[in-house]
Amino acid sequence: MNQEYRLIAVVSTGQAFSFAFRGSMGIFLAPNPVLNHDPRDSCRDHRDDSTPPRADFLTNRLADQTSPYLLQHAHNPVEWYPWGPDALERARTEDRPILLSVGYSACHWCHVMERESFEDAYTAALMNRAFVNIKVDREERPDIDGIYMKAVQAMTGQGGWPLTVFLTPEAVPYFGGTYFPPEPRHGMPSFRQVLQAAETAWRDRRDQVQEAGGRLRALLDRSSREALPTEGETAFSPGAVDAAVDAARRAYDPQWGGFGGAPKFPQPVVLDLLLRSGPPFAQREGADMALHTLRQMARGGMRDQLGGGFHRYSVDARWLVPHFEKMLYDNALLARAYGDAALLSGDPALARVATETLDDMIEDLGAPEGAFYSARDADSEGEEGVFYVWTPDQVAARLPAEDARLFQRAYDVTKAGNFEGRNILHLPHDLDAVARAEDMSRKELDESLKKSGAVLKAQRAEREPPGLDDKILAGWNGMMMRALSEVGTAHERPDLVSRAIRTGTFLRDHMKVGDTFFRVFAGGTSAVPGFLEDYAAFGNGSLSLYEATLDPSWLDLALWSARTLADRFWEEEEGIFYDAGPDGEALLVRPRDIMDNATPSGSSLAVELLARLTPLSNEARFASIVDGVLEREAGTLQRYPTALARLTVAGIRAQAPMLEISVAGRGDEALAMVQAAHGTFHANRVISGGDPNDSRVAGLPTMEGRLDTTPRAHVCVGQRCLEPVSDADALKKQLEDV
Repeated sequence: MNQEYRLIAVVSTGQAFSFAFRGSMGIFLAPNPVLNHDPRDSCRDHRDDSTPPRADFLTNRLADQTSPYLLQHAHNPVEWYPWGPDALERARTEDRPILLSVGYSACHWCHVMERESFEDAYTAALMNRAFVNIKVDREERPDIDGIYMKAVQAMTGQGGWPLTVFLTPEAVPYFGGTYFPPEPRHGMPSFRQVLQAAETAWRDRRDQVQEAGGRLRALLDRSSREALPTEGETAFSPGAVDAAVDAARRAYDPQWGGFGGAPKFPQPVVLDLLLRSGPPFAQREGADMALHTLRQMARGGMRDQLGGGFHRYSVDARWLVPHFEKMLYDNALLARAYGDAALLSGDPALARVATETLDDMIEDLGAPEGAFYSARDADSEGEEGVFYVWTPDQVAARLPAEDARLFQRAYDVTKAGNFEGRNILHLPHDLDAVARAEDMSRKELDESLKKSGAVLKAQRAEREPPGLDDKILAGWNGMMMRALSEVGTAHERPDLVSRAIRTGTFLRDHMKVGDTFFRVFAGGTSAVPGFLEDYAAFGNGSLSLYEATLDPSWLDLALWSARTLADRFWEEEEGIFYDAGPDGEALLVRPRDIMDNATPSGSSLAVELLARLTPLSNEARFASIVDGVLEREAGTLQRYPTALARLTVAGIRAQAPMLEISVAGRGDEALAMVQAAHGTFHANRVISGGDPNDSRVAGLPTMEGRLDTTPRAHVCVGQRCLEPVSDADALKKQLEDV
């Protein structure tokens, strides 16, 4: 018998709502007879033509948006609105619930749900009859996404994208989920059944829905502001690093690296912390876990072996089969992790991965103006991953026979394939062993594979490419500024530093208007006032660019970012950062998330920026805010150490012994010493200096008494200072002995 599912949302009155959200809300679905009328008939309320419309003849209210994701849905038969007063006012005026759908352009399952449901005239008619339908690009509006993602996690215990949430006309959530199939499948109701159930709940059980929604709203508001109680120490200590390493160890996969099973995410924020868990914290095991993970990822199919960058995540535990989208932020964070890992281990292969990842981003996502686009889609030619996979015949058609045989052996290209009859390139065998088996040197093997890879990459460029999300996001570009600056300087790639300068210049000139920093640049204009993440990531990127160039204009921008975020996002009485400013759009709650996700949280980035700037400024409030956040969140750090990995890194920046390197001077000699200063790994390092005749440099606390007339470097470790040196080799020797 045909069935639909009706729902009742019930908020528990038990244990206090907290960060995990689990157990706070239950959703009960029960079978009920289907509606006995055709929902397409009700479409006449909104359209003159009673015939179900064809998607390719339609334009909805998304057509004038600049977001590539929203534009992808501009010709759906769904009457989509962008988030804004028009949609919200219509919902209130007509007393109509809202269907909120959140996704992003590179999301594979977002595309699947669009094809299956949003392009289906029957489903669209049901949506249009019962709901005001709103589409949100989560990358443009992380505030909206964050609030309603937490709500869905509260209701279901899980989240993800596409995010599907049903709201009251006052935008209070009462039911939600992620992807829903077009037909009942694997215990999931169909999307049509969910639509009918959500409509029925609002129509027939409104009092229950509103009561549950009110409880959820209160819980969301309380959870965003309450800190977890501490057990023992109330301030940041080395114990926080120990706790993070212990938590990582419990989830660690000793064979393939990474944490947990399938699907497996790279978690560069956690890897960054583990790399910093060695001296002075005596946690070498953490660094070893990070190094093994990075090496295994570099060999797997999650890495684009021809391009150099990384896909989003692996669907299996061994990094073989990815979801093929490429995100700018993943690659920025991973490039930094690989660059630091190379310095820590002395492994040149890790350095190559770092620089090749950045090269791939410049080639694939680089905007001609100097900034970076957001993402590459997973799909092309209507299939996921088809752009990246190979058959033996395709390889053999482009390479000489012996080169093809060697390439196929190294990258495991077989007739059977490892992905729907085709092959994701990966390196399952140690290349030293392959070279020995082939009776050739490793250098000869590497040269052969490099030459063949270049040929195949050129051939791949002739294929239909995956879609490009060409919006420019300030926060993600700030992360790229930092990666380009640090990797480029440490690994002798001045061209990467030059690209960082171009990126920073674009953000400064096009996305900073007065004292307002915008999040999005698309369609030739800046839009959406920046969030905490944007200011903090741009500030960290600007500071790294100053450390790479000693150009104080970048330090000025870092200080501007820090002062502005402290003014706009910091609430002194509560002792917390919010993700959106007090003058922003009034949403269900004021958004705040202390925990890292795929990117570091805005709060953690802000605390890290203030900690990095404290030695370089005379502003006492920077250190005060850092200490206050670390003390307030001590309980959360104890309970969820890897979920707050970047905040722990900020704690290291604030309280671990600092390696302070000051370079007085300008020109090639000074920059050579700057490069030497970047050439060793240290968990907590600050670099400063520049032209001693520049008042901005002369006024730095780190330059007091160090304004030499000839280029000279001063090194201090904690409270101990070394003899000043005047050439890069001498500085390098000092740092190796620290």
